[in-house]
Amino acid sequence: MAAIRLARAGAPVWLFDASHPREKACGGGVTGRALASIADVVDVAALPAVVVASATVEAPASGIHGHARVDLIDRGLSSGSSLVVLSRTVFDSALVEAAVKSGARLIAERVAFVARRNRAMVITTPQGEYEADFVIGADGANSLVRRTFWRPFTRAELSIAAGYFVHGARASEIAIRCTAEQPGYLWSFPRADHLAVGVCTRATGHATAGELRAQSLAWIASRALQHGARLEPYAWPIPSAGFGDAGGLVGGGPGWILAGDAAGLVDPLTREGISYALSSGRWAAEALLHSPGLAANAYDRRLKEEMYPELNRAAALSRMFFSPRFSKLFVAALQNSGPIREVFRDLVAGTQPYRGLKRRLLATREWTLAGRTALMAVRFPGRQRLRPFPF
Repeated sequence: MAAIRLARAGAPVWLFDASHPREKACGGGVTGRALASIADVVDVAALPAVVVASATVEAPASGIHGHARVDLIDRGLSSGSSLVVLSRTVFDSALVEAAVKSGARLIAERVAFVARRNRAMVITTPQGEYEADFVIGADGANSLVRRTFWRPFTRAELSIAAGYFVHGARASEIAIRCTAEQPGYLWSFPRADHLAVGVCTRATGHATAGELRAQSLAWIASRALQHGARLEPYAWPIPSAGFGDAGGLVGGGPGWILAGDAAGLVDPLTREGISYALSSGRWAAEALLHSPGLAANAYDRRLKEEMYPELNRAAALSRMFFSPRFSKLFVAALQNSGPIREVFRDLVAGTQPYRGLKRRLLATREWTLAGRTALMAVRFPGRQRLRPFPF
């Protein structure tokens, strides 16, 4: 996204990417907010996507009465669906192609080193060296740019996701189940020719990738999805800056900016990161185009004012949401309340921010759920004191 916006404005851009096209260990859910942000970039309606018709939400260790089914807005890709699911091979490749068409030069080489030399940023690949005025690191949880100019993520800032691609199985709805084994949730996302099933939890917990895969496999078996299907295991780390101290976070420095996962821009509750990544790419481009010499400062300030607070709210809410008591209450509210289902649809679409969520929940008159969201305090792991939620 950064390359597209910069190239369209006439800036000379090199896009270093040695891996596309390739699949990613990712659910592949693209929210309505994310779709709107690329409407002028990619013809989304032409991509082979699954438009998600509904979501099934399940409380941990629950029977048939512990499920809620929510119909999601389904108006077609071209007019703004709540959620679609895309293969990352398809989605990412479409963005790369759009960047090249916009004028960016694709350099299909792996970056081995990046350094500052005098006033230039030097990018080194096995094929040679390149000098640039500025580097945008959109290189994921293990970002080379981040490790070179700042620091790697701490374990407290990471989540673990592990599960299976169930090739041959299909569905038209997403499934979500809060897990009893550890704070977190299991999901099943439908793609065009398979399901992505997995479990996500904080890296500071005790669950291993193998244990999360075992939980995923048990859920797959409980739905008899493995029959005639090929299971492909996956696991990956998910960085969430919201789990850290917003005041101590850094989005960039002299000659460099971090975007997407490299900046930890992933929702700590849903673990959705595509819309945040797209926004950060656009913001990075806008900062560079407006004032190249002050771009990193302007971008960092915007993250701290507009994005980090929202991620912090999501982190606080996640500590409550994944408790068995609250998740059962939430499922019951989804079963019985149309206004609560509307709130859920907007959260899925990415159009309901966490700021203002308490106010909207109170307006539904679901007093028990809203009251717990607004007032309940949770015990932090390993600590004895309680903290309220910052809404």
